[in-house]
Amino acid sequence: MARMMNPQPLTLNPFTSLLSPSTHTPKALFPSRSFAISTKRISKLRFSGIPIGPSLVTKASSTAAVSDNITDVLGEIGIFTATGEPVKFKDLWDQKEGMAVVALLRHFGCFCCWELAETLKESKERFDSAGIKLIAVGVGTPNKARLLAERLPFPLDCLYADPERKAYDVLGLYYGLGRTFFNPASTKVFSRMEAVKKAMKNYTIEATPDDKSSVLQQGGMFVFKGKQLLYARKDEGTGDHAPLDDIFDICCKAPTILSIPTVKEIYPKPSRNSDGSS
Repeated sequence: MARMMNPQPLTLNPFTSLLSPSTHTPKALFPSRSFAISTKRISKLRFSGIPIGPSLVTKASSTAAVSDNITDVLGEIGIFTATGEPVKFKDLWDQKEGMAVVALLRHFGCFCCWELAETLKESKERFDSAGIKLIAVGVGTPNKARLLAERLPFPLDCLYADPERKAYDVLGLYYGLGRTFFNPASTKVFSRMEAVKKAMKNYTIEATPDDKSSVLQQGGMFVFKGKQLLYARKDEGTGDHAPLDDIFDICCKAPTILSIPTVKEIYPKPSRNSDGSS
């Protein structure tokens, strides 16, 4: 079990405290290498960071065959509304034709996630007008989610809590000390400090999960059309969020009549370093 070291004072630096790594081992259907969704059968995937033509590709290095029913598996994951009611992922949007953008935050006490939540809130009307449902999921209990919702503020009906990180495990999102504090992608937040300060006007560190090992979890962004996973991006480091303008464009360009085959190959989980990082 992870053990918390002496807490450090809160600053606007993403490296506010160092925590010993958890022994928590994700059970991922999409392990910790990113994957591709394509309108063509996949044999070998190439390294890429943006959608190209009909294909939506993230980062990769090698391949391995696994189950192809990611949406069905994710759909059975149980999480909670911000008011504490249990709900399954498959009930969050219309599984036939509904378009949904699912943003997985790190945790409710992460100030970078308050910034992302502020951006999601400001973009909600734009997505709503296009018939796209915005969903934010964070690590922590519902009472921690409500702290963010009340203080930011953020709409309760769009906010969900995953205290056991079940969805994060299934999707193979990055986890570890190195990813959280020392990945070069984490420095991107420094270019957005004004936005971070704005989002943190009523910030409270009390929104941090009681299980302090949860602060080593990274998030990601996913786009679904019904049961079809159209786009996936895993945050490389703390504050490394997908631009919402890009996500909106992907949603608007999603084909209305197109059968997207299931994923046949994804990427194996890399060996963990001694500090728990990927």
